[in-house]
Amino acid sequence: MPVSLNTEEAFNNAIKQPSLTVIHFQAAWADQCTQVNELLDTLAKQVDFASVKFYSCPAEELSEIAIKYNIESVPTVLLFQLGEKVDRVDGADAPKITEKVRLHISKSEGENKTESIDDKLKALINKDKVMLFMKGDRVKPRCGFSRQIIEILNSTGVSYSTFDILQDEEVRQSLKVYSDWPTYPQLYIKGELIGGLDIVKEMMADGSLATSLV
Repeated sequence: MPVSLNTEEAFNNAIKQPSLTVIHFQAAWADQCTQVNELLDTLAKQVDFASVKFYSCPAEELSEIAIKYNIESVPTVLLFQLGEKVDRVDGADAPKITEKVRLHISKSEGENKTESIDDKLKALINKDKVMLFMKGDRVKPRCGFSRQIIEILNSTGVSYSTFDILQDEEVRQSLKVYSDWPTYPQLYIKGELIGGLDIVKEMMADGSLATSLV
């Protein structure tokens, strides 16, 4: 059965967790609450719900919390993430409770994935002082724009690294959004986007590229 939160402190600690937290406001005398507890116990044992924390809360004993969250009847199930209530289900509606939990697991996983790819992009952008995202590599560019920008960088004598966006579709698509720049190649200096071939050509012509590379 879900762990019972018998004090206000225990309740507050439970909802602050980064994982999705499901709390069933219940009463011992309500048969429907037994059904919900059995449902949550079943969900807790499934691999798909391994990241979720399931609890029960005696609504009558913790009346101030029940009032705070507008618990008018039992069973009521609330879903929390990082201290914020993100959803609720009133009544012993097993399909709806399961659906809501699945929905917020998916949202959480989506947010984590976004954070993960952002971290990956930051690491790649800062891999070297001068970083070029291109099609192919410096030895074998796979498009005319990439070949031209390689020729420009080689002419400066600067040390630089490249990343072949054709080898990683996730990076290829995500970097466009991350940097708000829709095409390749993309040149970064000290972690900052300089731009594509046209901008690099302009900077080469006016001498600002050499200054930026120092």
